[in-house]
Amino acid sequence: MKKRKIINDPVFGFISIPNDFVYEVIQHPYLQRLNRIRQLGLAPFVYPGAQHSRFHHSIGAMFLMDEALKTLKEKGHDISPQEYNGALAAILMHDVGHGPFSHVLEHTLVTNIHHERISLMMMQQMNDEWSGRLQPAIDIFTDNHPKRFLHQLVSGQLDVDRLDYLRRDSFFTGVSEGNIGSARIIKMLDLKEEKLVVESKGIYSIENFLMSRRLMYWQVYLHKTAVAAEKMMINTLRRAKELSLNGAKLFASPALAYFLSNETTITDFEHNGEALKHFINLDDNDIWTSLKVWTTHHDKVLSLLSDGMVNRRLFKIEITEENVNGEKVTLFLQRYMHKYHISRHEASYLLSSDILTTDMYSEKDDSIDILYKDGRVKDISRASDMLNIELLSKKVVKYYFAYLQE
Repeated sequence: MKKRKIINDPVFGFISIPNDFVYEVIQHPYLQRLNRIRQLGLAPFVYPGAQHSRFHHSIGAMFLMDEALKTLKEKGHDISPQEYNGALAAILMHDVGHGPFSHVLEHTLVTNIHHERISLMMMQQMNDEWSGRLQPAIDIFTDNHPKRFLHQLVSGQLDVDRLDYLRRDSFFTGVSEGNIGSARIIKMLDLKEEKLVVESKGIYSIENFLMSRRLMYWQVYLHKTAVAAEKMMINTLRRAKELSLNGAKLFASPALAYFLSNETTITDFEHNGEALKHFINLDDNDIWTSLKVWTTHHDKVLSLLSDGMVNRRLFKIEITEENVNGEKVTLFLQRYMHKYHISRHEASYLLSSDILTTDMYSEKDDSIDILYKDGRVKDISRASDMLNIELLSKKVVKYYFAYLQE
């Protein structure tokens, strides 16, 4: 009898890896790369404990997927071993397309291609290596599987991805508002016409989940210092890329050097293309190593920004209800030009202004449906007697102005 493999997870305790197929997925270099990418990117500048990786998160999401599938099977729904393995592999691999600092990368080095598309290409590449064994996972991931609830568990309003990252990010940041009752939510799951529903007695857990998500966004994901760090990192990498494209030789790993020196498109990634080969070697270490070296680069803008990132001299940020005044931006640009003897274009890298936006719950997306004992189904926004549901579905728009402190 084979010894069962167990992972000791700080959030959920002991997690068993259910079988050899799932273990093979976890052991693949695409998954192991996530050990070298922080889940919360630059949030450790605000919450020093938030050192957990995307690999941590993927394992936690796999555990919750396992729990959800067990619950549905206990309630009489048929899930074959192939569907079970496919769902676990799909959730394990849902984040493999993330690069270092995720959305920072999508604004700088890997533009015009979403991380989910890269995840899919990496899954397809693996599927070729594995003679089609990953096809059920791909069908579930892309919502092409006949049992739609499997995709809902991977990507929906109440997916196990969100159930894990809220709990996990809450645990590692110490922000208690994200500590949702994931176990109770999963026990309340059921199916109605092959669609995921929540039993009516779980409605308060869902309200808490939606509320927690909103609080975590403003306290963690869109915390103003984390936003300031992100905007500074974006400008640093944009400057590095501009210099590289203009022929400057910058210190960088081969993977980072490729993305600094090329304007990649989706075609460069497809069919295991050059961009995909470099992407799978790119992680947080490539960026931080380069930033340390760039602090002494002769380009004033690159060295200023890199030094700010390495030594936590981050952009100062103001978040307001109204758009930033154009005259204010001009005033700051002129100050930088005068102080650092740089052009207006170069000075523009030392500040950033735009909008911050979030909408927590939209009925247009995959709704969260509540199932009553008489068989009726209602969307949570109509089933809940909490006034906050209306607030939760309201899009929030704020403006920010981030700038280098002199």
